[in-house]
Parts: sequence; C-alpha cells; structure tokens
Amino acid sequence: MSRTSASSREVLFEFHHVGQQVRVAAIDSETGIEVVVIAPVSSSQQHMKSVAMAKLVRRLQQEVGILTDSRPGRLV
Repeated sequence: MSRTSASSREVLFEFHHVGQQVRVAAIDSETGIEVVVIAPVSSSQQHMKSVAMAKLVRRLQQEVGILTDSRPGRLV
C-alpha cells in the first residue's frame, strides 16, 4: 500500500508470480478501479509499480475524469 505523491491518492499494489511473469494489480482505494499489468520476473518492483501506476492514472482519467489536467490537449 502506498500513497502516490502526484495525486495524494492511496493506491494498493498486489504482486503475484505466475510462472516467469509477475501479475501486478494497482487499485485506487477511493474508487475501487483496478488495472493489471504483466511484467517479466526480471523487472524491478519499482519499475512494475510505475508502469501499473501510469496505467491506473490513465484509466482514472478515462473512466471518471479524476486527476484531469486543466490544460488543453491530450496526455500521451
């Protein structure tokens, strides 16, 4: 469990080893929205968390307009 510095939202991370891969779930504690990424076992835990967090932020922006930036344009 960690609190993200960019958004001050609590995000839960789950790591499950599946063969030569790791299934990483990132869950927003306020909305319950969950995203999953699959990474090689050789990846660092920090890298897996950052990829999962980026996917979660994108999902929150798409689903409920949370964490939106007031500037025009699209985040890529």
